Amino acid sequence: MRLSNKRIDYGILVALDLALQATPEPVQAREIAKRRSIPLRVLEQVLNAMKRAGLVESVRGAQGGYLLRKRPAELSLAQIVEALDGPIVVPLAASHAAVQPRRGLEQQLLLNGIWERLRQAEIDLLNRITLTELVENYRALFQRGSPMYHI
Repeated sequence: MRLSNKRIDYGILVALDLALQATPEPVQAREIAKRRSIPLRVLEQVLNAMKRAGLVESVRGAQGGYLLRKRPAELSLAQIVEALDGPIVVPLAASHAAVQPRRGLEQQLLLNGIWERLRQAEIDLLNRITLTELVENYRALFQRGSPMYHI
């Protein structure tokens, strides 16, 4: 599994931004784009994908914008990844019992098993990390303030 997709990064930042809002009012896309340094056109694509997946809702009108459809504790990183990159699946390896080991094949079967376990661990981790955890980490990181230098 490769999660280096910039859309996924943007999706996580969008969800974080919406979760950090102190009011239940919709947040306009251009505000998010400015705060998170995301090109507006790309942000709109990300928001549309998240809307289709049921993660955000849009409110029309002059005071319109976007809102999370779920509480941050109910929204996992896996859901955001799937909204932007499709289903997260672990490919099935060849059945170990059905294949007669040939020269080199046994090593490949061994390695396939390891890579499957690693992919499954990634999926499990993405499912466990919620938006609430990201909000808490964000606040802890940025509430420390900048260091003071004295001469």
